[in-house]
Amino acid sequence: MAAEPSFGVRLKALRQRRGLSREVFGGLVGRSGDWVKSVETGRLLMPRLPILLRIAEVLQLDDLADLVGGQSPLPVESVTRGAHDHLTEVADALLSAPDSPAPDREPDLSALADRIDDAWRRWCTLGDQKTAVADLLPDVLATAHGAVRALDGTARRHALAALAWTYTLAQCYFAWQPAGELVWLAADRARAAAQDADDPLAMAAAARYYAEVYRTAGQAERAAATALDATRWLDPAAGPEHRARWGALHLCAAQAEAQLGHAGDAWRLWDLAAAAADALGEHYLHPWLRFGRLDCDGFALWISNRLMRPGEALQRADRYDWASLPSPGRRAARLLDVADAHLQRREPAGAVHMIGRAHRESAETVRFSLWARQALLELAGRPGAIREDARELAAALGMPG
Repeated sequence: MAAEPSFGVRLKALRQRRGLSREVFGGLVGRSGDWVKSVETGRLLMPRLPILLRIAEVLQLDDLADLVGGQSPLPVESVTRGAHDHLTEVADALLSAPDSPAPDREPDLSALADRIDDAWRRWCTLGDQKTAVADLLPDVLATAHGAVRALDGTARRHALAALAWTYTLAQCYFAWQPAGELVWLAADRARAAAQDADDPLAMAAAARYYAEVYRTAGQAERAAATALDATRWLDPAAGPEHRARWGALHLCAAQAEAQLGHAGDAWRLWDLAAAAADALGEHYLHPWLRFGRLDCDGFALWISNRLMRPGEALQRADRYDWASLPSPGRRAARLLDVADAHLQRREPAGAVHMIGRAHRESAETVRFSLWARQALLELAGRPGAIREDARELAAALGMPG
């Protein structure tokens, strides 16, 4: 029997079938034309799943097996998260929000801020984050837009800052769903509203989340540049809000550098973020940026994993203050980092156990984790005692057997 085509050969054929040059295709997936050539010629190995899914999207593939090979179908939807139950309603609200009319009476900005605070509190403290904010976002988006229409001067600037704050929450809601264009739209609108407000704090926060969109889209260099450029609007000595945003931007840049494999730059930026967190106090945690020493220590696990140092990640996990994490969702995210470290160390039982613990903490966090779905897909196909546990968890996430 003839040997099955390599990944690079498959990619080249599918790219050419779509009529895309290497440069154009590379730009669409967030890589260079030289990177595409290196993958197609076998100089680089097949990329990780997030890039594979982006490639499948650009090539308009429904079945990953067309790209990676194999006899069994591998629907793209079985690996991606699927949609939240209220995605359509929140998407409609996002698209229609700019047309919201001005209210009949003068907007109450204090009441609006309280509602946005409540939405972010839900996001930062509850395990079912997307469900917790889905019923609030449509009306808050409309109210914030109405306030911008009705006000002028300084009051309008405050309303614009509140609108940016709300769009950032919408960006978080749409993340890790089949709604990539809505993530970009929400991030763009958040940044535009913050700039129109001429508010350095709002601009820095919007940039931090915009950089995250770049990073998760595979454009880590742009992510780091966006985050670090935004620090020019801040003065860490000006108070906790400035310092928290300054630290959060450096932490975001550290993640981007780790994703690029730049260990020295990643840990240098992490050190700056950790120093900012220490200056804010041991128990400080920003109410919606979630920045603080606990957050820095948590992302150190993630950075160690991205730099392929799983043993270091597990050592950090042993020292981590798990009891102080304020939400089930955050605990679940960090437990998935521990699971990732076990999987890198070829300890499948430990990986399945930690994914199960994360699922018990926050089923929604695991359901919308691309890494968890990828890992369970792999583990459910392995021989041995952990197969059934992995299959049970995959079924609980709604993944096909």
